[in-house]
Amino acid sequence: MKKIELISDFHHLFSSVNFNEIFAHGGTRPILSCRIVSTTKTVNFIDMTIVPPGSDIGMHTHADDNEEIYIVVSGIATMIVDDRHITVTAGDVIVNRPGGTHGLWNTGAEEVRLVVIEIPSGAPGRPGT
Repeated sequence: MKKIELISDFHHLFSSVNFNEIFAHGGTRPILSCRIVSTTKTVNFIDMTIVPPGSDIGMHTHADDNEEIYIVVSGIATMIVDDRHITVTAGDVIVNRPGGTHGLWNTGAEEVRLVVIEIPSGAPGRPGT
């Protein structure tokens, strides 16, 4: 693992954070993840995540009290979001709604880099709040 080279407490780089190898939500192969922000008033967490070719974030269902946003920074992957199969690539933003089920598989030849943000449903700024 690399030593963390923090630019500041608000600027993080994929090239310098300290990733941990994990099996996410029962995935079949490990991914790399680094929690860069923990619980605040408006966010449960922000993770920087790398999914190597052939690895996955297993299918899982969220509670009704949160939603999760995936921002694809690079790579290509297949996601299942509430029974819909979609291809996601760099620049895509996927909102996994409260109570929703989803998973992600790196189907490409390059790693997939994601920023994963979990917010409480009803967080300030969300519709209906």
